[in-house]
Amino acid sequence: MTSTRGQQPPGPAPEQDSAGPLPRRTVMWVFFGVMLTMLLGALDQTIVSTALPTIVGELNGLEHLSWVVTAYMLAATVGMPIYGKAGDLFGRKVVFQFAIIVFLLGSVLCGMAQDMNQLILFRALQGIGGGGLMISAQAIIADIVSARDRGRYMGFIGGVFGLASVAGPLLGGVFTDHLSWRWIFYINLPLGAAALLVTSIVLKLPRPSGPRPRLDYAGTLLLAAASVCLVLVSSWGGTEYDWSSPVIIGLGAGAAAAAALFVLAERYAAEPIIPLRLFADREFVLTSLVGITVGIAMFSTVSYLPTFLQMVNGASATESGLRMIPMVAGMLTATITTGQIISRTGRYKVWPIAGTAVITAGLVLLSRMDADTSYLYNASAMLVLGLGVGMVMQNLVLIVQNSAPQRYLGTATSATNYFRQIGASLGIAVFGSIFVSRLNDEVAAMPGAASSQLQARGGEAGLSSLTPDMLARMPEQAQQLIVHAFADALPPIFIYGVPVVLLGFVLAFFIREKALATTVGTSGGDAEGGAGGDPKPAAAPVGD
Repeated sequence: MTSTRGQQPPGPAPEQDSAGPLPRRTVMWVFFGVMLTMLLGALDQTIVSTALPTIVGELNGLEHLSWVVTAYMLAATVGMPIYGKAGDLFGRKVVFQFAIIVFLLGSVLCGMAQDMNQLILFRALQGIGGGGLMISAQAIIADIVSARDRGRYMGFIGGVFGLASVAGPLLGGVFTDHLSWRWIFYINLPLGAAALLVTSIVLKLPRPSGPRPRLDYAGTLLLAAASVCLVLVSSWGGTEYDWSSPVIIGLGAGAAAAAALFVLAERYAAEPIIPLRLFADREFVLTSLVGITVGIAMFSTVSYLPTFLQMVNGASATESGLRMIPMVAGMLTATITTGQIISRTGRYKVWPIAGTAVITAGLVLLSRMDADTSYLYNASAMLVLGLGVGMVMQNLVLIVQNSAPQRYLGTATSATNYFRQIGASLGIAVFGSIFVSRLNDEVAAMPGAASSQLQARGGEAGLSSLTPDMLARMPEQAQQLIVHAFADALPPIFIYGVPVVLLGFVLAFFIREKALATTVGTSGGDAEGGAGGDPKPAAAPVGD
């Protein structure tokens, strides 16, 4: 007989608000504060992209390019389940504000970094805070808005990501071109201070009562170990070390061992960081798997498109941000539109299916870019990808929140985001490894004159310290050879994401569509223990 010890511990009971559901005006104020904080976290995921070529050139670290993004993503990913569980146990407001403070500290240190190792370390600290911003915000909205109405709110959450996707690359380009890339981190300070002030004033949430919960230290450490080993394997394999090297084999074995021990630890933990009972819910499993495939496609594309636009098309950092607006416009349009439709109809299954199909088409189009394709073609490909991502991302969160029991709301939200971020981290690392390997092969095949120019401009670091400005100052012949090297090496990596997203397309067909709860504090998971079915009616309707 399978042991269920630790799967449904009594835990602290949340205090109930005797006043019933929040008035609509209060909900909107809380929503505004939460969105301001989400903008802070979302902005930092995109503002770095257009500055990356300049950063790695100035700090001499092209071979570590992916880690500037991966360090943040990995730390945020590891922190997500911790923040989700902590919010369920201790109350979301205090956890939310702690995340803001950690994020701001990491931002200051990133702006002061003097080499790539420091920058990567401080980006990891920043990511620890950033993961808490996203998870806490999504869980807070679920606490105050019913699942049926949450569709339109999720649309606005997607709008925040869309705004960040426009403003981030643009601000990153402006700061890099006219001030310094360090300002992409310092800009977080006034925004973060404003977010902290607003949430302190308007965010009033009950705190759980009852005995002090027993924290899952073993599960937390094992989850972190498995995540780090997995991403290191994908990042170092084939670049820093051979795939058959003892280091890569050891990291792979470490990931497998940590994952196995994590499952064992969660079976017996009083308050497991990711309760194993969630994996008995088909919707949780399917949305997590689909989220992984979409995370790989979206974040890998956003991370490396600015490099193509700057190194191949000759755009400045600012211009590359502006040229990515079609992708953002598609994402913003699809997210808000689908959110409104879901709130009106209560139907959502079609969107993950349609979205993964459109993402696949977008990746195919992007993989066919080269040095001679027009911007109209590039923009059309980015628009298609953005539309697909907008149909899927926030709607997956809505599906899992409607399916999970209320007491596991934060945990389920963080877990499904965790798996999506794992996909993003792996995608960025693997795509980056393939890109650097392909680029090195292209450069090695260049005539001696171009290699000499690259060595003369970049010193001993060569390709690792090449910036768009340095490329523009090279002789025409050498410049064209290097441009074509980037054009031949980068776009084909997008085609590797196609079979992954097609897997998500197939999985999306198996998601069961359950009625969205129309009352605050209920879900389909509460109705039948997370196994499915329509939610039971609750006494308190959503407040107007």
